[in-house]
Amino acid sequence: MALGFNTENKSGGDILPIIKYDAKAGDFIIVDRSQNADGQWGKNESELSLPVKIAMDLDNIEVGWLSFSTGIPDFVMAKIGDPMPAKPSDEHKQAFRVKIGSKDLGLREFSHSAKTVLKRMDELHTAYMTEKSSNEGKMPIIEISGTDTVKIQSPNGELRFKEPVWKITGWTDRPEMFDVNAAPAPAPEPVAQTADEDPLF
Repeated sequence: MALGFNTENKSGGDILPIIKYDAKAGDFIIVDRSQNADGQWGKNESELSLPVKIAMDLDNIEVGWLSFSTGIPDFVMAKIGDPMPAKPSDEHKQAFRVKIGSKDLGLREFSHSAKTVLKRMDELHTAYMTEKSSNEGKMPIIEISGTDTVKIQSPNGELRFKEPVWKITGWTDRPEMFDVNAAPAPAPEPVAQTADEDPLF
């Protein structure tokens, strides 16, 4: 497997706004932070409507370990191709972390540790590696079209999960936002779009 995950059923850096995925409900959730008049920070969450197209920085995807045992995400990651870091604790699970973005979403981070999601990301990365040589210097455009229901037998009976359905539908020049370690850039002013323009950026 391209990413080195075991999907069989048996940290640091600048903070980016995230997209999270509920592997049971099959919902992608946009998470934004905002500060109120008292200076306190809160989260605003909204569901991401599907289908949607995003650029995904699969060339710099990170793999490693993730734990939420302290209530906040603890990442121990390495860029794909570098040695996999040692598992820090029993609470840490295999995970990936990747930057995604579009004109509407800005630059965001997407990560997960559910095996059903790791499996789909591994397949997506394999497709990326197959097509990469024909699209030198470009970034894949990923369409997330929906979810598939999967059933897994566990000691506690049958469990149901939702796997994201996504695929590469095109390629784009690397957007500038992916090389800026900051909050997502504001969307540009609306302009007339021609057939040759990329609608994502």
